[in-house]
Amino acid sequence: MTPPNAPRIQLLLVDDHTLFRRGLRALLMQDERFEVVAEAADAGEALRGVVQHRPDVTLLDNHLPGVRGVDAIRGLKEAAPNMRVLMLTVSENEDDLAAALQAGADGYLLKTMESDQLGDAIVKVLDGESVISPEMMAKLVKAFRNQSAPAPAAAGEDLPTTPGALVEPAARKADGLAQLSAREREILALIARGDSNKLIARELDIAETTVKIHVQHILRKLNLTSRVQAAVFAVKQDLRP
Repeated sequence: MTPPNAPRIQLLLVDDHTLFRRGLRALLMQDERFEVVAEAADAGEALRGVVQHRPDVTLLDNHLPGVRGVDAIRGLKEAAPNMRVLMLTVSENEDDLAAALQAGADGYLLKTMESDQLGDAIVKVLDGESVISPEMMAKLVKAFRNQSAPAPAAAGEDLPTTPGALVEPAARKADGLAQLSAREREILALIARGDSNKLIARELDIAETTVKIHVQHILRKLNLTSRVQAAVFAVKQDLRP
């Protein structure tokens, strides 16, 4: 819960559909945690909005005229390094997800999500968490499970936008698995299935806050930085619920 008199989270909305932006603005402005400081219909307007308003979080669609949202992320981040970028899109393409994460997106959500979940996701992203729609997490894990190991990139060659490329550098310490408790291994396997903290708490009959603490311990012990890396690490170790 937001403390009384806490400053509102400043938001920039980037979507080429005016009606959607207006609806999203109206929805978010009903929540006392947020203030929409600017809107943009394309990547150029978004960059100008970031420079002028310095929002805390930018909600970015992928299907924009001219430059795609995923291709605009690096420029937006360079203009405001402390800003979080949260993709909010209809694209369920795992390549778009991979490209967004590689470019520095802090989360990837589908427009089909519930409105209350969106507000909570914004807060989590601002707190430094990586937020991904469960459907997309499951797709990412499935893609990684089905793909063969990628060949090392040549010197100076850009990394491919594949799930493996996203997590490979941080997921090499297989011995870290031995540091996990039985409960942490169980939770890690459920993360790999694409379950949210709420679903994990329900399945294991424990508090959601307890799950969150376990996830933090898992990431620290495995020297990982996100649930995406944790999920794919679990796949590499063939952990299953």
